[in-house]
Order: sequence, then structure tokens, then C-alpha cells
Amino acid sequence: MGRRTEGEESAAPGARPLRRDAELNRRRILQAGREVFAARGLQATLNDVAHHAGLGVGTVYRKYPDKQTLAEAVFGEELDEIAAMAREARAEDDAFAALAGFLERALARAAHNRGLRELMRHGTLEGAALTRARREITSHCEHLVARARTQGALRDGVTEADIAPIAAMIDAVMALPAEHPSETWRRYLAIILDGLRAHPRQAPLPGPPRTPPARIPGADQP
Repeated sequence: MGRRTEGEESAAPGARPLRRDAELNRRRILQAGREVFAARGLQATLNDVAHHAGLGVGTVYRKYPDKQTLAEAVFGEELDEIAAMAREARAEDDAFAALAGFLERALARAAHNRGLRELMRHGTLEGAALTRARREITSHCEHLVARARTQGALRDGVTEADIAPIAAMIDAVMALPAEHPSETWRRYLAIILDGLRAHPRQAPLPGPPRTPPARIPGADQP
């Protein structure tokens, strides 16, 4: 048996060994994909990713033959990491605090990731890894909601089905122009979370709006 050369890694029996530089390129492409999709959204191209990664377009196409394949790989990892956040939240004693903390962490990630928000909004990517991660996130959230209800922390009538629309509402706030968007969405998340509580608290709201609320036509008419 020949000696494995430096730069190659072991692989499953019968599989061609993956060279270390090839694996490094794969990780480099995925990282570039994360950064490009986060900044430009899902309309970014494989050429954009190749340029950002400092690699030839052919190298990217050999690894990922189309944008859909790369986007599914990138966001599969993103959703896996969000699923891990939800899984960790289940270990907390206070289920409502755990659910609120998870929503804030997950939405904070989406606030700076245009592609992730587009994925959440439209769900146009449906690879197996994405489907599995979505199901895991949903399962963890259902568990937290059920436990918060059992603990008496959740107002009557709130169900697991309310979580996705809440995320969509916060996404809409993130899309609004604002001087400090990170403060704005956190403010409205706090308002929504207080509305979910069985016993709303009067904690100060984060980040007051920087501009007056929009005038409602006819509101000042007798």
C-alpha cells in the first residue's frame, strides 16, 4: 500500500481521498458565501462569491455547480447553528425566558444577514439539510412554548403556531429604514414578548424610536 502524501486526508473505504487544499477551498467558498449572501441577499451570484473568496470561478463551480447548491450548503449551516441555540435553550429552567432569549438571539443573527431574512420570508430553498434544520428548530420552539404554558408564564390562547408570524413581524420591522435598526427591532420584540406573558411586566423598553410615528390619515379629523 502506498504511503499517503502530505495534503491528503483519510476518507471512507472506496472513496477518493480529499486533498487538504481542496477541503480548505471548500471552507473558503462556504465562508465567502455566508458573507456575500448576508450582505447582498439571495440575488448574489456564484461569480460574486468567487470574487469575494479570491478564487477562480471554475473552482467554485466545480464544488457547487449552481447557486442553489451553494446557498443550501451555506444556509444549512446557518440553520444548524440556530437549531443549536434552540436546543441549548431547552436546558434552561424558565421556559418563557428561554424562548424569549432564543428568539432574540436568532433574530439578532437575522438582523445582519439579508440572505437569511429572505430565506425566512420566502422559503425558496428547500434542500434536505434546510428541511431537517427547520423541523428541529420548530420542535424545540414547540417544546418551549408547551413548557412555558405548563409553568403558567404564557397567556391563554398562545400556541406554537404563533412563533413564526412573530418572527415575520420582526423581520418587517428590520426592513424599515432606521438610524439604529438594531435598537428598533429589539424594542418591538420586547413589546410582543410582553404581550405573550401571562403577567406582563413593566420593564423599560429598549431603543426608543428616533423619529415620530407616522401620521395616520384622518386621525386628527373630528
